[in-house]
Amino acid sequence: MKFFKNHKTQIIIWGLVSLILIGLVIAFIYISVNYKITTVYVDGNSHYSDEEIRDIVMDGAFGDNSFFLSLKYKDKSIEDIPFIAKMDVAVVDPNTIRIKVYEKAIAGCVEYLDNYMYFDKDGVVIESSDHKGTGIPIVTGLEFDHIILREPLPIDNNEVFGAILNITQLTEKYELSVDKIHFSKDGSVFLYFKNVRVNLGQPSDMDEKIMRLPKILPSLEYRKGILRMENYTEDTQNVSFEPDDDESEAIG
Repeated sequence: MKFFKNHKTQIIIWGLVSLILIGLVIAFIYISVNYKITTVYVDGNSHYSDEEIRDIVMDGAFGDNSFFLSLKYKDKSIEDIPFIAKMDVAVVDPNTIRIKVYEKAIAGCVEYLDNYMYFDKDGVVIESSDHKGTGIPIVTGLEFDHIILREPLPIDNNEVFGAILNITQLTEKYELSVDKIHFSKDGSVFLYFKNVRVNLGQPSDMDEKIMRLPKILPSLEYRKGILRMENYTEDTQNVSFEPDDDESEAIG
């Protein structure tokens, strides 16, 4: 009793501390068990798979716990990820999170010094990578002697970038997978689909020409040659196919 009287204050403090620590341990165990993430929804991604996005967001200690993730990303977006402007993380319920991906608007890429340089609609180089991203066409025929990240591609005709963006938007709209966009010295535009090269002519009135491609390309799946659409108009609809080893043939 004498010990208790002499150390009453200390005993009470240690008792309170012990209770707080026990409470924290219980709370930690409860949160660890009941806030474990089992479902992840990912929206807006094309350059990365859902699994890759999930790994980026849930990286680190307690990355699979929605409570700790809500603290980590509260009022904060994930940035500095290649090809991504930002990612927002929202906790739907204790076991579910939703990741919203906002990708950078990439018009195309060019090869330079064994790297792929990705540029936006204004021709500004926004990313550099040693591997080719899916769904992004390689652009050839542009002349430049240097490339600087975060600066426009140094070419003479900046109208090319508008044409590239228009082509990529149209090919996405009509679900066409373009391997390459080539600009010839006379300004003609060529689209490459595996073994078929499509001559679209000058970069104007592309809508009608590209809109027609989904109806034509399936019939040329196993062919090799050039599809001539440079003289195509809504009125004439002049289209022909020149096999690499044969004479040309008209396509109705």
